Amino acid sequence: RGGTCLIPSPQDPERLSRERTSIGVKNGKIVAVSDQLAESDARTVFDATSLYVLPGAIDSQVHFREPGLTHKEDLESGTRGAALGGITSVFEMPNTKPSTTTSEQFAEKLRLAIGRTWTDYAFFIGATPDNADTIAGLELHPNCCAVKIFMGSSTGTLLLEDDETLKKILKAGHRRVAVHSEDEPRLRERRALVEGKNDPKLHPFWRDDITAIKATTRLLRLAKETRRPVHVLHVTTGEEMELLKNAKDIATCEVTPQHLTLAAPEAYERLGTLAQMNPPIRDERHREALWKAVNDGTVTVLGSDHAPHTLEEKAKPYPDSPAGMTGVQTILPIMLDHMNKGRLSLERLVHLICRNNARLYGARMKGEIREGFDADFSIVDLSKERVIENSWIASKSGWTPYDGMKTKGWPVATIVRGKIVMRDFEIQGEPSGQPIRFDQA
Repeated sequence: RGGTCLIPSPQDPERLSRERTSIGVKNGKIVAVSDQLAESDARTVFDATSLYVLPGAIDSQVHFREPGLTHKEDLESGTRGAALGGITSVFEMPNTKPSTTTSEQFAEKLRLAIGRTWTDYAFFIGATPDNADTIAGLELHPNCCAVKIFMGSSTGTLLLEDDETLKKILKAGHRRVAVHSEDEPRLRERRALVEGKNDPKLHPFWRDDITAIKATTRLLRLAKETRRPVHVLHVTTGEEMELLKNAKDIATCEVTPQHLTLAAPEAYERLGTLAQMNPPIRDERHREALWKAVNDGTVTVLGSDHAPHTLEEKAKPYPDSPAGMTGVQTILPIMLDHMNKGRLSLERLVHLICRNNARLYGARMKGEIREGFDADFSIVDLSKERVIENSWIASKSGWTPYDGMKTKGWPVATIVRGKIVMRDFEIQGEPSGQPIRFDQA
């Protein structure tokens, strides 16, 4: 009751309206949005006075490392971090050990999640040369958010670098495909330039902007040839954004908070290999181009690319140090801070992290405060100031690139299907996350 809710505008449902109202929840669903609800009818009342009630935030790109790599993350610790950061649903990537590329491996992930997740969840299926003939059926699993393609920077059979195999995968099936877009042949050619130098500042030199632009250009050409919609993950260059702006008929795209917040060379000088991720943190020119794309509508969604490694692993000499950083717990605080600084509106943020993630992947009854939808809410205090600290991070890796950063605007409660799972920065109750179902259109 009494919160300022971000709901579809009565005049134009595609726009969001700020309304001081109450929300009725029953059996995990929203049953009423009205300021006329009677408290006497409710078993529980959450007083949201002075707070903003957002639709449940969705992080559509996380790597929770289970099975096989659980020394640095698992489904329980990853979703606990998500809930602490105001996230109500996560879509988890397939580069586990073994990779998630068969129906049996997908079923095993679902089994591992039972009774262990604090948020709702879904899984990607990984595309490989070996499952090209079955991928069309695999993407139709009701809890599969999408097919994932790695054009660069993966291991084993998950790497698809040649056009022939990419085209075969794109021709199979019809749902939107999520793609890590870096040109693997160019990466192999350029690795010798950084070998033995132990200098993380060279990361955006090795994995230069041409590596990303070349891959995305190829991807868009193949997408148009096969008429298969694609979603380009963690875009890092201004040139790619120009390509994507003119390809909205076939492509959508994502940016991450770290690419909007950090910049080379300062990030590498301060953080060393902790700033190392793929595609890399680039310079100020590219960061400003990403912000322009956020606000002109080119960017479709935000995702964290939460990809934890232990501090011991990160301490290896560059370039043998692994790429990736935590992010699921900080995506909302970091973006609320940017909102408070005037970089984007609250309405735009809700589109990017709530509504668009649900619509893009076809997540049923997620992403909006609307009757009949799941009662998922990210409740935030826009005036709350707090310092992000490693000690707050739930990930098994135990660190964040934002350690010591003071931000304004914080999630103070996370509600998943009507159940409060986080309140005042503390986890509540027991894990009760459920698999998300998807439309197959």
